[in-house]
Amino acid sequence: MAIVELVMPKMGESIMEATILRWHKKTGDHIKVDETVLEIATDKVDSEVPSIAEGEITELLFNENDVVAVGTVIARINTNADAAAASSPVAPVTSVSTEPKFTSAPVHTSASVGEVAVSGGGAKFYSPLVLTIAQQEGVSFADLEKIPGSGNDGRVTKRDILQYVADRKEGKIVADVTPAPVTASVAAARPPAVTTTVSSPTYSGNVEIIEMDRMRKLIANHMVMSKHTSPHVTSFAEADVTNLVKWRDRVKGDFEKREGEKLTFTPLFIEAIVKCIKRFPLINCSLDGDKIIIKKDINIGMATALPSGNLIVPVIKSAEVLNLVGLTKQVNHLANSARQNKLKPEDTQSGTFTLTNVGTFGSLMGTPIINQPQVAILAVGAIKKRPVVIETEQGDTIGIRHMMYLSMSYDHRIVDGSLGSTFLSAVAQELENFDPKKSY
Repeated sequence: MAIVELVMPKMGESIMEATILRWHKKTGDHIKVDETVLEIATDKVDSEVPSIAEGEITELLFNENDVVAVGTVIARINTNADAAAASSPVAPVTSVSTEPKFTSAPVHTSASVGEVAVSGGGAKFYSPLVLTIAQQEGVSFADLEKIPGSGNDGRVTKRDILQYVADRKEGKIVADVTPAPVTASVAAARPPAVTTTVSSPTYSGNVEIIEMDRMRKLIANHMVMSKHTSPHVTSFAEADVTNLVKWRDRVKGDFEKREGEKLTFTPLFIEAIVKCIKRFPLINCSLDGDKIIIKKDINIGMATALPSGNLIVPVIKSAEVLNLVGLTKQVNHLANSARQNKLKPEDTQSGTFTLTNVGTFGSLMGTPIINQPQVAILAVGAIKKRPVVIETEQGDTIGIRHMMYLSMSYDHRIVDGSLGSTFLSAVAQELENFDPKKSY
């Protein structure tokens, strides 16, 4: 018989693992080419994985909620279902994958493969799932380092940490958990084993306990990772956006009739940011060890609120080649897709700079957290009418103007205060100098 191996697809350059949400098929089911086999979650986007062959599913190698590395075999399909040896686990295998083969028997195999974390160098690293479990179960980092890992290169897997937590609750944990052979002399010199027991946390008062959903856990891990990775600095600026506001109020009706799209402030902000990135390209980069990678494409991520209260950051690719109409269409399309849970994995990848509009929720300003591996994120606050001093050739006067605060957090390893403040001021000036006679 011929067996085809279905592997976890690579959904993007930076995506190294995915979570299995739901299997649409079970062992023994017949499946057709391009029919959905399972649903997966990569980062914050859910996707369906289709079959690459027609036949009978002979093996599902992972369970729902398992985290699996890309390129790992997740299922096997018998393309000759009538063969007598279809269910034989030792039958010859014809593979369309170059990945190593795994059997479904050893439980530790799926766990170790699924928990491989990406590392940038150093002694020991842990996947986001392992860190989340450690935080929820009160496992300190010092204790985490003592857990012997059964994964690749000795990495701690989901199975390892869950076993550690179970042993700790049963009082089986000893001070030295290193699985090294013990000689008589070493055993004699070793102090008596120390057992520890940890009680479940208790909460006083009238409380409600809510379990984080999957997306909120991902956001939490990403935010903590960003703060640990980049030394954040935030600069602030103020912009008089009166001309921009009045121009939009004047043209938005005709714009919607002509283009079929609502004109919001977001594409106008992105247009100004793109112009300034062209002048200060170092803002549009990432850091790889001691190498600065300047991105030639300007891909602007825009933080979008979901009905659940979570945030997602779809990306406008090659924003530097789009005019205002093109930016508006992309902004509206991505925002609608995000709210309807129709984003594709590639819609949230390859961002080089992020814009977040905290003014949407009434905030005057904010201190945003950098969206790794980018080096800067710009926040715009609510536009408010205020009396301000206006400088003219005839002298200073006071007028009612539409004012807005801007704030930008940047990675101080790459972006110094001079560059960060200069870039932010350039964006503010671009908005202030908006042409009230602009055509679209």
